[in-house]
Amino acid sequence: MKTRLMVALAVFACLGSFSARLGAQYTNMRIFPSAVTQTEPVAAVSPVDPLLMFASAVTINTSNAFKSEGVYVSTDGGLHWFGSDSCRGALIVNHGGDPGIAITASSRFVLNHIGYIFPGVYSHYSTDLGTTWSNAYTLTSQQPEDKGTTTIDNMSGSLFQGRLYSAWVNLVVPYPVVVSYSTNEGVTWTPPTAVNPAPPARCSGGSIRVGRDGRVYVCWAAMTAAPFIEDFAGFASSTDGGATWSFSQNIFDMNGINGTLAAKSNIRVNGLPQIAIDNSHGAHNGWLYIVTAQQNLPPAGGDPDIVLYRSTNGGAAWSPGIRVNQDPLNNGKIQYFPAMEIDSSGGVNIIFCDDRNTSSDSAEVILARSGDAGITWTERVISDHRFKPKPIIGGSSTYQGDHLELLAVGSKLFAFWMDDYAGLYQIWLAIVDLATDVSDDGAMGIPSNFTVHQNHPNPFNPTTTIEVNLPREMYVTLKVYNVLGQEVATLADAKRVAAGRQEFRFHAHGLMSGVYFYRVTAEATTSNGSIGGAFTAVKKMLLLK
Repeated sequence: MKTRLMVALAVFACLGSFSARLGAQYTNMRIFPSAVTQTEPVAAVSPVDPLLMFASAVTINTSNAFKSEGVYVSTDGGLHWFGSDSCRGALIVNHGGDPGIAITASSRFVLNHIGYIFPGVYSHYSTDLGTTWSNAYTLTSQQPEDKGTTTIDNMSGSLFQGRLYSAWVNLVVPYPVVVSYSTNEGVTWTPPTAVNPAPPARCSGGSIRVGRDGRVYVCWAAMTAAPFIEDFAGFASSTDGGATWSFSQNIFDMNGINGTLAAKSNIRVNGLPQIAIDNSHGAHNGWLYIVTAQQNLPPAGGDPDIVLYRSTNGGAAWSPGIRVNQDPLNNGKIQYFPAMEIDSSGGVNIIFCDDRNTSSDSAEVILARSGDAGITWTERVISDHRFKPKPIIGGSSTYQGDHLELLAVGSKLFAFWMDDYAGLYQIWLAIVDLATDVSDDGAMGIPSNFTVHQNHPNPFNPTTTIEVNLPREMYVTLKVYNVLGQEVATLADAKRVAAGRQEFRFHAHGLMSGVYFYRVTAEATTSNGSIGGAFTAVKKMLLLK
């Protein structure tokens, strides 16, 4: 039975992945081409000028072993970038990477980093777009974990508007998550406060965000003993600007992917939870989301998957896990390094590395988006090239960076990642315009306005309707599959269909209750009758009898 299942899934994968590769639909750019290794991107946007953006990264000059943090600046909304591969704030030799950044309302840049020569967390600020930097301010001289984050309260009406926050794990027993904050744009910082005193297990991570009401939220992973797998997630919140905290050491079980990926040159990966907040004023305003990379614990399969959790009540309770990537379960494909952002319309957007369309030693970057708070997802490839992950020269033996970055600005998403397609690891950027690439129901479309909608009703018994928007006359194939990848129905087979909104009825007579998938392929013709382009989308539906 197991062999038949794997064969069926392999056959289904050959029919076409859940997100068709769209080639060069999104043009990618290196934001600061150089001869210096760049990895672990972070990015921020000005709260008063959406065209002003600041990005950073861990940088390693392999010719002289100099390590620092990149300073990359755009004043035209991410179209062009300038800057440097090093932050020049003294003490220059003590820059150890792991940057956390922010832009204040006065356009001051703030950059936090770990120490290289001296243990600790240090902060610098710049008032001239990163040209010059202040001397380091010491947040702590104790050894931190290298996976902390920094954010700012830019919420209008918040009692703590303008306050900066930095979170990390203190690598001193019992390894709690700590937070420090600044009320004066990074000039000084408070001594770090433990948000979860006496944790039951060593903590890792420290993802911090601010809600529209000024509440601060932090999540982290609690690790098993060696080999240090992410075992469960913790959560804390503050209503008084980080002065005091309410916390729960265990909000849900998880089985993270901390370790190495043998198929990808044994690169180091992790399953650390990351938190995001819906500040859209929409239907799900105030909802919290946490994303992780997991395996061997449902809904994740035996290979690494991206899993989302959500809370509708400020973190008091959390949903069961939701599998984000829509390729077949247990198909041997690997997803890792999720980065999440909630856009201005309340869409949940997650980017991650994925090899479903590549050989196992390679990867590309996929964007998954949900317009209904994680119930359904559409995906598309946003990298216009593939790359082969491998350890970085000058880093630890298996290090190639620990995370990607996703930033929402107005109607656009800015996806940052690292890869060595150019010959060494550099930071790449893809810009997704939600105004043109997303339909009214939040589903990702294919230019120009090719859209496959969620079937309705859903769940259904025994009949449902599938709607497809076509920008012009196209040849449409619509097939339905069960969870084994077996075809159970053909609703259209290269059928010539007129432009506009089209409906297809699916009658599930004779089928058992369960999850099914429908795959729509639309092919356009050129003036000489040849195929001019093929677009594919897949969605799942539930039959309940």
